[in-house]
Amino acid sequence: MRIVVAGGDGFCGWPTALYLSKQGHEVSIVDNLVRRKIDEELHSNSVTPIASLEERVQKWKELTGKEIKTFVGDLNHYDFLRQVFIQTEPEAFVHFAEQRSAPYSMIDREHAVYTQSNNVLGNLNVLYAIKEYAPDCHLIKLGTMGEYGTPNIDIEEGYIEIEHNGRKDTLPYPKQPGSFYHLSKVHDSHNIMFACKVWGIKATDLNQGVVYGLHTNETEMDPILNNRIDYDGVYGTALNRFLIQAAIGHDLTVYGSGSQTRAFLNIKDTVRCVEIAANNPADKGEFRVFNQFTEYFTVQELADKVKVVADKLGIQANIAHLENPRVETEEHYYHAVNTKLRDLGLEPNLLTDNVLENILETVIKYKDRVIKENVLPSISWK
Repeated sequence: MRIVVAGGDGFCGWPTALYLSKQGHEVSIVDNLVRRKIDEELHSNSVTPIASLEERVQKWKELTGKEIKTFVGDLNHYDFLRQVFIQTEPEAFVHFAEQRSAPYSMIDREHAVYTQSNNVLGNLNVLYAIKEYAPDCHLIKLGTMGEYGTPNIDIEEGYIEIEHNGRKDTLPYPKQPGSFYHLSKVHDSHNIMFACKVWGIKATDLNQGVVYGLHTNETEMDPILNNRIDYDGVYGTALNRFLIQAAIGHDLTVYGSGSQTRAFLNIKDTVRCVEIAANNPADKGEFRVFNQFTEYFTVQELADKVKVVADKLGIQANIAHLENPRVETEEHYYHAVNTKLRDLGLEPNLLTDNVLENILETVIKYKDRVIKENVLPSISWK
């Protein structure tokens, strides 16, 4: 299958591109490399050293004999995107190419506007490119479980049956996003749904939980193929921050009570979910939603897990609670449905002590790269 992975230089996109290439697909990467530039803007970095995209794909070809084509450019530039479609004739378009940090979108007006214009307009360009140049192409779009928020009812997979005044209908599940970033994903979902309805596009929205893990089988083949691991208060997930904080002897900083519950999955499951979606495409005109996660935890539970693993490695990790810089409900109900991907064959890799220990050992190896002042939050929602 001819597959374009947009955002293929990023944390989810890079291992996905390698995995799909290894499965025998003809893979092309599209990326504007902006995530590397944001590191410079934030004076931050990946704990693991990251080679250039050119070095990465060259090493992959040396190791496997498989070529991954690269197109460096921006989805917001339609002339560029049009040429990508003409040259690759994609049968599936995997769309990871969006600004993915909630804190980054909340820095100020400029960053909120950038996040929404980059994400929403870039996605709209992709929809038009599919309509005009590859109408049979299956759009596999990375959404987020954060679109739903934390409702006091079960979270269904994209749709919910409503009865009102004696009548029933199946409607898109109500969205309660928690940042301008999450709002951009909601706007994407609405645009994709509309395009499927009026143009007959086939699309799968993968509402993904928080991704953890460092390696896939492919990225472990050589250090040049390393995946990135973020730890700062802008791009670092809570679990990543706790692991890095443990490695450098810093308190594990839990926001607020730590009762906030979120959905999670291993990076190995991310790449597998994309493959499942590609091999089982949506029907023409169908906007399909999968909740892409395998388990959920509170922030406090994550800190406790990291503390246990740190103790095993002889590291004393203390847990501290900070004033929550976000505006969010901390004590809430959380139960989400995630059966569709499992029904199609997903076998989850769960968050075990061994998984955390492997990540922590890698972090310890590179801990001298950590910029210590970046491990605390610097952005407030208020």
